[in-house]
Amino acid sequence: MPRAPWLFDCDHDRGGTTLARRKRRWRLRNRILLLVTFCGLIASAWAQSNFNRYTYNAGLGLGIGKDDVASYVGNSFQGVVGAGMNFNRMFGMDAEYMYYNLDFRPSVIRSQSLADQSGRMHSISLDGIVNVPRHIGKLGAYGIFGLGFYDRSVGLAHSQLLLNNTPMQPAWRWWDLNWVAIANGPVIFNPAPPYGETMSSNSKVAGGFNYGGGVTYRLNSLHHAKVYLEWRYHRAYQADGQTIVMPITVGLRW
Repeated sequence: MPRAPWLFDCDHDRGGTTLARRKRRWRLRNRILLLVTFCGLIASAWAQSNFNRYTYNAGLGLGIGKDDVASYVGNSFQGVVGAGMNFNRMFGMDAEYMYYNLDFRPSVIRSQSLADQSGRMHSISLDGIVNVPRHIGKLGAYGIFGLGFYDRSVGLAHSQLLLNNTPMQPAWRWWDLNWVAIANGPVIFNPAPPYGETMSSNSKVAGGFNYGGGVTYRLNSLHHAKVYLEWRYHRAYQADGQTIVMPITVGLRW
């Protein structure tokens, strides 16, 4: 016996309602699973052994330059010291000082008339640290990011006078000299006596940021201090261009 059309409509409505309920339950289960996973990570951070409330670090290593630093300096050396505090096993913060050597390559010193050049960058940064809560034996890992101030300085052992129309060299930009562009390229230009620029020393302070991460290995001695290997990316926004360095540091955290 044929069914009335309205019976088919009722079946369709019941099927659509059941499908919608299944989708809502599926989304709810996923959200609950995500919440349980997140809570598990947080709980595991608290559930581990006691942690040091205050932390200190010191390290040395290779500095890899990028852009201008790569062209003028190449690879160099750097060192860092810091102190901070852990809020719990997962989150912490620290304040760090970094020294980065900016002595130019010998080939740049010779070709651009920069006898006895020296350079350095000092930085102070405030960083947040996120530790991976689960360790593999004595191995751990963390990420770090922060903001800071960067003081880049360059100088010559003996100042030199660059007369007007002296061809401007690329690395001289870090001395903040006056120059103009002409058909043959940029040249030194100062309309006032001594009709040139004296190149001696110069410093530029700018804000910047950093980020990176590292791995740690807990020692049995030294009050369970950790040896760490870390990579960082630092970028400072000086008025004459960006200063970008990438330190690779080996050090000790305790």
